Amino acid sequence: MKLNPLEDRVVVKPQEAEAKTAGGIVLPDSAKEKPLMGKVISVGPGKMLDSGNRGAMSVKKNDVVLYGKYGGSDVEVDGVEYKILRESEILGIVEK
Repeated sequence: MKLNPLEDRVVVKPQEAEAKTAGGIVLPDSAKEKPLMGKVISVGPGKMLDSGNRGAMSVKKNDVVLYGKYGGSDVEVDGVEYKILRESEILGIVEK
């Protein structure tokens, strides 16, 4: 199934939480923090402006982005977890 967002929404696949700390301590599932970074899977067409044109999106497919801890909506499609965010909820793009 393909998930196409509307307006200025973005579908993000969150990265897996770290299983080990920097010091090598293995973390149990209950101690892992929610990931705040993910890969953009799909991007909507952009928000409709008062002029009747669509606003350009700042992110594109395959970008790695940072987002707020409580932002967006969690959805599950075909057993895979995704997060749907508005473009304004994305804090930044990670450059490699």
